[in-house]
Amino acid sequence: MIGRKTEFEKFQAAIEKDRAQFIAVYGRRRVGKTFLVNEFFGNKYAFKHTAVSPVDELTGNKKKNLMKLQLQEFYYSMRSYGLSNEASVPKGWQEAFHMLQELLTKKDDARRLVIFIDELPWMDTPKANFMPAFEHFCNDWCLARKNVKLVVCGSATSWILDKLIHNKGGLYGRVTMPVYVSPFTLYECREFFRADGFKFDEYDICLAYIAFGGIPYYLDQFRKGLSMAQNIDAILYDDEAPLKDEFDRLFTSQFANPNVLKHIVKTLSSSRTGLTRDELLKKGNLSSGGTLTESLSALEKSKLIQEYTPFGESASKYKLVDPFCIFFLKHVAGHTGRHNYWQVHEKTPSVISWMGYAFEDVCRNHIRQIKHTLGIDGVITRESSWIIASETNKRRAQIDLMIERDDRFICMCEIKFTRGEFEVKKDYGITLLSRAERVQEIIGSRKSVMSVLITTYGLKRNEYASRFDKVVTLEDLFQK
Repeated sequence: MIGRKTEFEKFQAAIEKDRAQFIAVYGRRRVGKTFLVNEFFGNKYAFKHTAVSPVDELTGNKKKNLMKLQLQEFYYSMRSYGLSNEASVPKGWQEAFHMLQELLTKKDDARRLVIFIDELPWMDTPKANFMPAFEHFCNDWCLARKNVKLVVCGSATSWILDKLIHNKGGLYGRVTMPVYVSPFTLYECREFFRADGFKFDEYDICLAYIAFGGIPYYLDQFRKGLSMAQNIDAILYDDEAPLKDEFDRLFTSQFANPNVLKHIVKTLSSSRTGLTRDELLKKGNLSSGGTLTESLSALEKSKLIQEYTPFGESASKYKLVDPFCIFFLKHVAGHTGRHNYWQVHEKTPSVISWMGYAFEDVCRNHIRQIKHTLGIDGVITRESSWIIASETNKRRAQIDLMIERDDRFICMCEIKFTRGEFEVKKDYGITLLSRAERVQEIIGSRKSVMSVLITTYGLKRNEYASRFDKVVTLEDLFQK
């Protein structure tokens, strides 16, 4: 098991409590939630059920009869755990959970009973009246028995948060242990590849992170004997590429209105720094109102987008932050089925330039490691980019990453993705000095400005290298 120490500790704390536990496990599709639960509990359950995917193999009448199909599969799961052959398929969820309750009551011998329902949100189909029946099962049976440990899991993060963790109705305050499963960090990606016997260096692993975002299932598609570029081709571009349809599946499996949310994400992908709500409305030809608010909230809860306020500005922006979605929309969509596409294009000027921007996102996802390298672990900070508007005789400037600190410092970070040491040439040195002076002029004397370089292989020493006060390297980003 790579990483997941925190999640294991949460599970352990929950099962050791001498009272009923309701554990809600959530996180992005393919991040390894089911694997994590099965590893911890050793597949030893009083009852386990996995809901039917709304994506796979469902067309026509099967789509229309999804509730019936979910009930049938739930019935077969109960049969596999001892339900009498005489019982028939339930006609609704209230009946189904009463049948499960009777089955589990017969199994209850006062020892620990672990119930695991995987992909619970998929069971909540339209007009199924699922939630009232599930709430009654939780409140009337599960939480009334101190030996019961109910574990539910779901990729539909917004559903888990809204319907369970932040429920304001019958399940208010009932979740005793929320467990968010995050994508791997760079360090964990390296551990994952090493455990599988791959010999990729940190630069290659960073490229894998840029394309796949630390999602274990995606990384598990890599094949030994292929270079990084060959693997990306095989996984995303070839005719039989396992992830060529993953972008669509990501939305269909998580959201009730996937096309609307995909459109929002595609619109946001056109802007590297994000869009304000008004810009999003105009550019995406969207209607303002509750539907848009709900859609943006669902995407943000799923950590596909992020709302942030750029340094020095008052209007917030929405930015696409999921690495896989960014890479897919920028480089994969429209190019699948083209043999060796990535190997041909990865070193073109446009892709190399884009990689620099993508590395900025890698850095933002590893702020904790950057702060540790700078020695400011315990300092409260706020991070954003900053575009300084042009003024008379002064050019528009962009700061890749601003780390605003509560100790009266601001770290002005330049981020450079290179294949060797980064060298500050004379003209760039003058630009850096001028930019630092301008930032100091704007923020005034209340804070001091520290210039930081974040790059792959460090800074080449010359007479202009002193323009940077601190240097953070790719190896620093791989810290645990």
